[in-house]
Amino acid sequence: MTPLDWIVLATWLAFAVAYGVWRGGRPRDAEGYLLAGKAMRWPTVALSIMATQASAITFLSTPGQAYADGMRFVQFYLGLPLAMIVLSITAVPLYHRLKVFTAYEFLERRFDAKTRTLTAALFLTQRGLAAGLTIYAPSLILSVILGWDIGITIAVIGGLVVIFTTSGGTRAVSRTHVLQASVILAGMAAVFVALVAQLPADISLLDAVRVAGKAGKLEAINTSFDLRDRYTLWSGLLGGFFLMLSYFGTDQSQVQRYLAGASVRESRMGLLLNGLLKVPMQFVILFVGACVFAFYQFARPPVFFNPVEVAKVRASAQSARFADAEARYAGALAEREARARELAVALRSTDGAARDAATTEFRRASATADAVRREAVELITATDPGANASDTNYVFLTFVVSRVPAGLVGLMLAAVFAASMNSTSAELNSLAATTVVDGYRRFVRPEASERQVVRVSRWATVAWGGFAIAFAESASRLGSLVEAVNILGSLFYGTILGVFLVAFYLRRVSGTATFVAAIGAEAAVIACFVLTPISFLWYNVVGCLVVLGVAPLIDLTLRPRHAVS
Repeated sequence: MTPLDWIVLATWLAFAVAYGVWRGGRPRDAEGYLLAGKAMRWPTVALSIMATQASAITFLSTPGQAYADGMRFVQFYLGLPLAMIVLSITAVPLYHRLKVFTAYEFLERRFDAKTRTLTAALFLTQRGLAAGLTIYAPSLILSVILGWDIGITIAVIGGLVVIFTTSGGTRAVSRTHVLQASVILAGMAAVFVALVAQLPADISLLDAVRVAGKAGKLEAINTSFDLRDRYTLWSGLLGGFFLMLSYFGTDQSQVQRYLAGASVRESRMGLLLNGLLKVPMQFVILFVGACVFAFYQFARPPVFFNPVEVAKVRASAQSARFADAEARYAGALAEREARARELAVALRSTDGAARDAATTEFRRASATADAVRREAVELITATDPGANASDTNYVFLTFVVSRVPAGLVGLMLAAVFAASMNSTSAELNSLAATTVVDGYRRFVRPEASERQVVRVSRWATVAWGGFAIAFAESASRLGSLVEAVNILGSLFYGTILGVFLVAFYLRRVSGTATFVAAIGAEAAVIACFVLTPISFLWYNVVGCLVVLGVAPLIDLTLRPRHAVS
C-alpha cells in the first residue's frame, strides 16, 4: 500500500463514520431510532435493502468463488425476484397495517408469547453469528496488508461500526447506505478497468473471457437435479425462493429496512427494485471473479493466495519441498500460459479442429498446474493442520493489492469497508431492535418510556457488537465466507419461514402446535446438516415444509383436549 492508498482509505473511514453520526441526528423516541421515523422513500429503501445483503463478504469472497468454481453461484439468487413479488403483495401491507417494530411482534398477536420468543431467539442467534462474519471479512484485509494480528483489526473495524450505528440508529444506517453504495460501485468498476488494462497487448478481454469459458468458469446454469450439488437451477429456484422469502420476509435486518418506508408503496417499490437489480449485480460481481481467473491464465498467480500460510510453510521443515513445488508450479504455469495463448488464437479462427486441439492442450496444461498446486496445499496443511486448505477469500484481495495502481487500491479497500459497514450496521441495528422490542419491552419493562427504549437500544447495539467481534475471532476456518454466511442462514431460515406461513395462511392452527413443530423442524434441519450430503439450499425447504406439515397434525391432536377442558 502506498501513502496515497492510506490517505484514500483513512479519509473514507473518517468521513463515513462522521457522516453517519451527522445524518443520524439524535433520535429521541423508539420510532425515530429503530425505524428512522418511518419517512424513507423507495430509492433509499431499495439501496438500504441491497446494501444490507451485500456485505464485504459479497465483494471480497464472491469473486474468489467465481475464480474457484465459476459462475454457478449466480443460481443461488434465481428465486429472489419471485420472492420480492410475493412479499410485496403479502408481508409489506400486513406489517404496515399492524404498525409493528419487528416482524416477531406479529407472531404474538397471531399465536402467543412463546412462539414469538422462539422465533426471535432463532433470528438473534443466526444474525448475531452472521454479523461476526461480516466483521471478519474486512478485518482479514487489514491483517494481511498490515501484517497485524487479526484480533486487533477485528476490534478496530467492529468498533467503528458500533460507534456510528449506536449514535444514529436506523436513520444513520440507511442514509449512509446511499453514500457507501456509490463508493462500492466505483471501486468495483476501477478494479475491472485495471484488470482489462493489464492484459497482454496481444490478448483482448474477449480472448481472455473465451479462454475462461473453455475452463468451465462461465457455465452459470446447471439443470441437473442433484440434491448434493450446491448450485443448480432447481436448488436456486426452489431452495433459493424459500431462503429469500424467509430472509426478506422474516429476518429483522431486512424487514426493518422496509418498515422504515414512508408508506406501503415506498416499501413495495424498494423491495421490487431490489428484486430487479440484485441478480444482475451478483452476475457482474461473479463475472469480475471469472475475469480475474482469465487474467491469471496470462499472468502467474501465487501457488496459494493466503500469504500468512505460505510464510508459515516457508519457515518450517517443509520449506525445501515447498520451494520445489513452487518451482514446478512456475514451470507448469508457463506451459499453461503458452497453451492459453494458442487457444486464444485458435478461438479467433473458424477452424473447429484447431479449436478442439487447442482446448485439449490447454485443459491438459491446466490439470498439470492444478495437480502441482494440490501438492503445495498438502504441504501447507501438513505444516499447520489447522490451516484452511481453501484460499478463495484471498484471491480477489491478492489481485487488488498486487495489480491495481496506487490510489485505486485505497479506493477498493474503502469499497470493501463500505460494504462491511453497510451490512454490519444494519445487522446490529436489527439485533438491538429485536432485543429491545421482543425482549426488554415485552418481558422486562413493558412500561418503559421512549427515552429508556432508545437508551437500552444503544446498549444492546454495543452488546451485540461485542458478541459479533468475539465470534469473528473464530471465523478463519469456515472456508469460503460467502458460502459460510449462507449456510449459517439456511440452518434457521426455513423453520422461521414455516412459522410465518402458518401464521399467514393456516388460521386455525394454534401457537402451541406451531411452537412444537418449529422445534421439530429445527432438529430436522440440523440432522440434514450433520447426517446428509444435500445442498444447504434445501435446508430452507426442509425446515419450512416440516413446520407446515407437522403443525396442523399436532393441532389436531391437541384440539379435542382443548374442547374437553
